[in-house]
Amino acid sequence: MMGWGDFLIILAVCGVAMLVCRVLPLFLLKGRELPEGVKQALGFIPPAAFAALVANDLLSPGMFDAGLWPAAEPLLAAVAVIMVSVVTKSLLWSAVTGVAVYALLSMI
Repeated sequence: MMGWGDFLIILAVCGVAMLVCRVLPLFLLKGRELPEGVKQALGFIPPAAFAALVANDLLSPGMFDAGLWPAAEPLLAAVAVIMVSVVTKSLLWSAVTGVAVYALLSMI
């Protein structure tokens, strides 16, 4: 059984680890120019993280258990979002399109 003292030690260690991993690089790199390759690589992190989250929701092992159409609805909505986002480059219109297309497909 873990007591409050053990919990507080673990909490403090997690807090220090978080600060070291997130805040310390900001202070160490402040005012320094990063190489172009590093800048380009860092630009891929947000889209990659977002793609991982979306793929986890769109593709699941039992997605075809309810049938083909219920599995295709989110995929078709995602295709519509991709098309709108490529054309408009707007997060607002992409989100509105995704919600609207998914709602319309759910009513069919």
